[in-house]
Amino acid sequence: MALIDDLRSIEERALAEISAACELEALDAVRVGVLGKKGSLTAVLRGLGSLSAHERPAVGKVSNEVRATLESAITARKETLSASALADRISAEAVDVTLPGRKRLPGRAHLISQITAEIIDIFVGLGYRVAEGPEVERSYYNFTALNHPLTHPARAATDTFYVMEPGSGPIEPGATTDVLLRTHTSPVQIRVMEKHKPPVYVIAPGRVYRRDIADPSHLPQFHQIEGLAVDAGLTFGDLKGTLDHLCHELFGRDRKTRFRPHFFPFTEPSAEVDVSCGICEGSGCRFCQNTGWLEILGCGMVDPNVFGHVDIDSEKYVGFAFGLGVERIAALRYDIPDLRMLVEGDMRFLRQF
Repeated sequence: MALIDDLRSIEERALAEISAACELEALDAVRVGVLGKKGSLTAVLRGLGSLSAHERPAVGKVSNEVRATLESAITARKETLSASALADRISAEAVDVTLPGRKRLPGRAHLISQITAEIIDIFVGLGYRVAEGPEVERSYYNFTALNHPLTHPARAATDTFYVMEPGSGPIEPGATTDVLLRTHTSPVQIRVMEKHKPPVYVIAPGRVYRRDIADPSHLPQFHQIEGLAVDAGLTFGDLKGTLDHLCHELFGRDRKTRFRPHFFPFTEPSAEVDVSCGICEGSGCRFCQNTGWLEILGCGMVDPNVFGHVDIDSEKYVGFAFGLGVERIAALRYDIPDLRMLVEGDMRFLRQF
């Protein structure tokens, strides 16, 4: 019978293609080509309706046998190919546990965090406590309570980052709001003195912001540590002794310090503190611009006008304050020529510390 011969021919050809299939995709293509809706076996089976009642049972039996044979062969070949693919993947992804592992460098704190923690430890050892305040401040705490007049240049929008308050319109050029990014951590001393009466001994580490263009000696965002002591009987000698101790702890016992008269709105008298150059030992070199000294911080005795804003009796109590930039201390201590190196994230540089 011609139709049975066609079925056997399809079976023989399909079995050969199934055996030749080397990938699951090729095997599935064989299955669709034979058993799919438009497959060769399906097309033959559609002709069963034209057979006589006498021929139909024999052809139907053969067609079922062919379908069963092909489905069984496809299933077996699929299992073989799947096992082979799994073995290949396992082989490709195998790890040679006898190879030496990759060395993982240990993590560590950033140099700025290291120096900040070191300075905090120094002052905690002297009996100071750590105080914190908001980075987004009111101009009252950042300027007014610290004795800055309304005409002080630091209040200008060209020097300070002012913040648009919720619900307000855009800030016009040259105009300011009452909200700003603090330009120093000194506002913390006002907040502390509002809540705590003397004696007060605190340091305030944190980020500060100024409208400076980043260059080797300036950053628009940097870290500062403010120190404040308020007590009865404090003198400028106490301030000098405290900062001498700080410099010796940071730079070594052999380093000298000097105090130069200066002006700050919230301290009177005020001074800038220099430490002797560690490269030339004070004789003068390129690093210290041949002066033998390196400026490290500003300080002074708290102006009585500041005490007036926090209701502290300036006749009874005296205070001193100081502020230092952590990045500058890092640069001086490790001879870093450009402050931007501290914030660019270059691991070749950072791994040195």
